[in-house]
Amino acid sequence: MTARDTAPGTTAPATGSGREAPGRDHRWSALAVCLVAGFMTLLDVSIVNVALPTIKVGLHTSDSALQWVLSGYALTFGLALVPAGRLGDARSRRAVFMAGLALFTATSALAGAAQSQEWLVLARLAQGMAGGILVPQVSGFIQQLFRGAERGKAFGLLGATIGISTAVGPLLGGLLIQAFGVTEGWRWVFYVNLPIGAVALPVAYRLLPAPAAPDGSAPGNAERSGTPEKGRGSRRGRFDPLGVCLLGAGTVSLLLPFVQEQQWHSPAKWWLVLVAVVLLAAFVGWELRYARRGEPVVNMSLFRARSFSLGTLLSLLYFAGFTAIFFIFTLYLQSGLRYTALDAGLAITPFALGSGAAAAVGGRVVHRFGRPLVAAGLLMVVVGLVGATVAVHVASGRNVGWETAAPLLFAGLGSGLVISPNQTLTLGEVPVRRAGSAGGMLQTAQRIGSAVGIAAVGSVFFARVSAHPTDWSGAFQLGVLVATAFVVVALLVAMADVLGGRFSGRGSRADR
Repeated sequence: MTARDTAPGTTAPATGSGREAPGRDHRWSALAVCLVAGFMTLLDVSIVNVALPTIKVGLHTSDSALQWVLSGYALTFGLALVPAGRLGDARSRRAVFMAGLALFTATSALAGAAQSQEWLVLARLAQGMAGGILVPQVSGFIQQLFRGAERGKAFGLLGATIGISTAVGPLLGGLLIQAFGVTEGWRWVFYVNLPIGAVALPVAYRLLPAPAAPDGSAPGNAERSGTPEKGRGSRRGRFDPLGVCLLGAGTVSLLLPFVQEQQWHSPAKWWLVLVAVVLLAAFVGWELRYARRGEPVVNMSLFRARSFSLGTLLSLLYFAGFTAIFFIFTLYLQSGLRYTALDAGLAITPFALGSGAAAAVGGRVVHRFGRPLVAAGLLMVVVGLVGATVAVHVASGRNVGWETAAPLLFAGLGSGLVISPNQTLTLGEVPVRRAGSAGGMLQTAQRIGSAVGIAAVGSVFFARVSAHPTDWSGAFQLGVLVATAFVVVALLVAMADVLGGRFSGRGSRADR
């Protein structure tokens, strides 16, 4: 075991005894708390989709406000990820996690109690920020608490959580609206978070590890004590305000034209992408400079590892296709076929079931198969999405939900072999002291991919509907083809990593 394999604030696994080392007995319970909290934040990305029609009825919102309810959450979520991950690395993951969880619970209550569209939009913006604060701490804790094959299992459970939360959101939203009515049912989409948050907060305080010095001394200064890294001296624990500002401005400039693609009709919005490129280039230059005298928000040395750079790119591309499917499928079923919110959610359930089951398995076997497992999962997703397109083409009317069940189940099984194994492989070479910022970077790539994918797939979908108002089936098929193209490119990236590993003689294993 190398020095890198032992996290600050934890004890190395016991050898030979088969028992957990002192101080780590509760790590699986701690993981459960993290996954429950993470599930809430990721669920709120998709659960609101089916609630939008009832929000419009119950709160008399405009289409523009509805778009901000949906996209504003994603925007502020992505904005907070990397700075919050770095803050957890530098100070206390437990404190940042609990602050994010408390804020998320409070803003969920505010969103559910909204009396105007402005109130709801502002609550959603704050809720997204809270989710972005919380989520990178989860991957940071996994890096800190688990090693080797156990880390793969833990990431497998996280992958299952990501897949299930994304896919089960419409079903849960539909059940809540069915139970509480069309006018007020949307409020319970937010209120459902309150009891979970209230229970999770004290449990998190008791189970999550407090920061401790590498020598096991008193908690509170894990990242600011011990021997400083070469060339950094006492600056390592300092924050990087200019880097945070450059990254935040660049992320917002990049995401905004995509999340507002349907509402902001002026082509001038795409100039923001150029602004984003300039800001992000300035961010990279500043981070390289800052790294000579302190710990930057994102240490660019992370991208020297092929596993991290290609894994992050793969995640961006896959989420561009994966998330967009649920966006257009929900629209097709509810607006085109007049499915209820509950029926639409049930139609997506096969994907959620497949994804959850395969993610848990994928996390357990990723150390054996490495990146080829991810490539196989991506191929299964492509086959499943093509099968769903064929099913929609031949199915008639309200039978679509049944006809697409088998291909969506197959695609879900493939998805489960992508998300958690890719997360394990991507973060496998990341030092624990940078686990939060690296996890935040990976999550940011996923959020950018989701925004780009929904904008691209949505544009094709809505263009077809505008030209042929009754051809919702054709619009869905075209949208799925665009989403599938993103997944195919992700497959090419996975194959590049596999072949690159073979040619270099290093392989693509998670435990290398």
